[in-house]
Amino acid sequence: QVQLVESGGGLVQPGGSLRSSCAASGRTFGSYAMAWFRQAPGKEREFVAAISWSGANTYYADAVKGRFTISRDNAKNTVYLQQNSLKPEDAAGYYCAARRGVPLTGDQYDYWGQGTQVTVSS
Repeated sequence: QVQLVESGGGLVQPGGSLRSSCAASGRTFGSYAMAWFRQAPGKEREFVAAISWSGANTYYADAVKGRFTISRDNAKNTVYLQQNSLKPEDAAGYYCAARRGVPLTGDQYDYWGQGTQVTVSS
């Protein structure tokens, strides 16, 4: 069983930056692929970024490529999402997710956090 707790969301102006974190419980965090998804009001949940268990492989949605960076620290059981050059359309609830095996861009993840809200507005 893995429990995920996100933090770090907030209000930021367009063009600004945020770093969201996802802390995981459990001793086997290093064996899980991790991902970030987001969901805006009235829209479907969408993939944002994913990272392999070792951190060697990362994947991004086209909408965030070049602006967002996913990383992880297995010693701290934490995965991060650095969000730069934020746009109003990035505003959403951001959720981290975990699964054994390879990272996927679909939502076939076994564990989900409660989410952290990101608001982008001037």
